Amino acid sequence: MDRPPLSPLDERRARLALQAVLPADLAAACGIDLTDARRIVSLAHRLGELPARAPATLRRTALEAARSAGEIRTLALVERRASAEDPFVKYAFRLDDGAIVESVRIPLERPGRYSACVSSQVGCALACAFCATGRMGLTRNLEAWEIVEQVRLIRRDLAASPGGAGGAARVHGVLFQGMGEPLANADRVIQAIRVLSEPSAQAIDMRNITVCTAGLPSGIRRLAAEVPAVRLGLSLGSVRPGRRRQLMPIDGAHPLEEVLAAVGEHARATGHAPMWAYTLLAGQNDTDEDAACLAALARRFAEQHGISPRLSLIPYNAIGAAGPPVPPAAGPPVPPAAGAPVPPADSAPLAPADSAPLAPAAGVEGGIAALDPFARSARLEAFRAVLSAAGVGSIVRYSGGGDVGAACGQLARAQDQAQRPGGRRASPRPEPAPEAASSPPGAPPRPASRQREA
Repeated sequence: MDRPPLSPLDERRARLALQAVLPADLAAACGIDLTDARRIVSLAHRLGELPARAPATLRRTALEAARSAGEIRTLALVERRASAEDPFVKYAFRLDDGAIVESVRIPLERPGRYSACVSSQVGCALACAFCATGRMGLTRNLEAWEIVEQVRLIRRDLAASPGGAGGAARVHGVLFQGMGEPLANADRVIQAIRVLSEPSAQAIDMRNITVCTAGLPSGIRRLAAEVPAVRLGLSLGSVRPGRRRQLMPIDGAHPLEEVLAAVGEHARATGHAPMWAYTLLAGQNDTDEDAACLAALARRFAEQHGISPRLSLIPYNAIGAAGPPVPPAAGPPVPPAAGAPVPPADSAPLAPADSAPLAPAAGVEGGIAALDPFARSARLEAFRAVLSAAGVGSIVRYSGGGDVGAACGQLARAQDQAQRPGGRRASPRPEPAPEAASSPPGAPPRPASRQREA
């Protein structure tokens, strides 16, 4: 029986995406010399296209073989928004199937260095209460080339920005903390990491790549085994089991104890201290008792595994006028929409509640985000003081770009979002020119401890 013909989109997907293939794989697929394969990969990343004629350093037959086997695909830039408050830039990219993902260019302390915060899925199935992406549900995983292309396009935009020409400014690191759970798309994320770190591609040191997860143990172990130089970040939500399950439904399938066991294995195997990200939500996880529990857990982790975690405290960022939904007292993770791919299950079954349910607190939007700056700062510093008194250090992550919806937890499909405080809906076309300046006039540089890490 004859198979139905492929659609044009499926035909494209069946071809090699040349900016997401390693030179050795390209050489094997096309039957060409490895040196020629490296040059073709370099052209794909530098130019975003294959030249009509082979340059003097590349065999014409190799170029024709690569052109026959694959193509260079790209994403359409539908919005570029530079923050008026700090040097953060948010991008919205349209994929081949019309879906939109968002990425952020993050300034680092050293002038001219940036990190690219990239998405790994369209939406997310995990429904964390403090994350806008979790409201979308999961549509699909991104392909490796769609992840790599976010970085390539951010790098190209940076080169076109004032001060970016001549290589003075560059993408120094990559942070997998955009839309989606990276470890629910581990195959493609790991392939993207390998390409991003390939010298003939983006040449980003793996030590400057961080993968942040809500807690998928098998994926954490894969990172340690397959890309051990990559850094690991873990979103905690809360260290009290009942409360964490309210804020992060994934805790029902993979309790924090199970996740931390995998994080400990990663730390011992790689020698890297894990970054623990803790988003402060007024009245839900920011009390002195919460701080004491967090400090005790950090000290116990250090004693068990010989490496102290790095605590990164994140003040909650508004994700809509209605505020995040107050999660139920208990229950399994929210399932994705009908027909959507389901993240791979780890080995553990859904765990029963291990503590009495906690009564849901007031809506997050009416919590710490609604406090006046003095009260918010005072609670944050009181929380840090409890940690410090227990001998546990912490940093406060500066999560910039809030005025353009680029701060931690704010990324979501631009066309689907409710009006954000200080924000607007997506523009239907890209801005015609790059930003006028990389930072507001007279703005002091941010200290390194207050930049998003990569």
